Amino acid sequence: MASALCTLYLEVLTISKLDHQLNEEIRDKEIRVIGHDGAQLGIMPPADALRLAEEHEMDLVKISPNATPPVCKIMDYGKFRFEQTKKEKEARKNQHVVEIKEVRMSPGIDVNDFNVKLKNAQKFLKDGNRVKVTVRFRGREMAHTNIGEQLLQKFGAECAEVAAVEKNPKLDGRHMSMFLSPKATPKTK
Repeated sequence: MASALCTLYLEVLTISKLDHQLNEEIRDKEIRVIGHDGAQLGIMPPADALRLAEEHEMDLVKISPNATPPVCKIMDYGKFRFEQTKKEKEARKNQHVVEIKEVRMSPGIDVNDFNVKLKNAQKFLKDGNRVKVTVRFRGREMAHTNIGEQLLQKFGAECAEVAAVEKNPKLDGRHMSMFLSPKATPKTK
């Protein structure tokens, strides 16, 4: 039981550390070595490459394990990891998550209420989000689904300058929905 648990623990450790093999972890017979300045140092045993890395007070890192022979580079691994995490943070900071905002209406909506919903949807679209416009039918309104479809068509036409109709109006139970996506705006410098 204890040995199985220990094996499971080691497997979890290896799964969580899928980065790179370092220094003594490199167990290949021969490796292709790249120096800290980018120059190719040739093919040699890992012990010799490790000695070279220690002379420069750096680490030996396997960067291409699937190559024949595997490629290792002499570098400052701590600095490399710091730069990688910095790049990942910058990439996460610059990405924009597109959300789906929903605007709900009824078939008997008044003009002013319609305009308020329209302004909200246009604001969502300008922020780069998709918009789901829904008309809910209650009771006898189900007999007049064409009114809801016309309302959605009108809504799509009013948003035409900032959005494109992604999915046309579709009846799903007591709801009729339409999706709008923002138009790509040309970037200005």
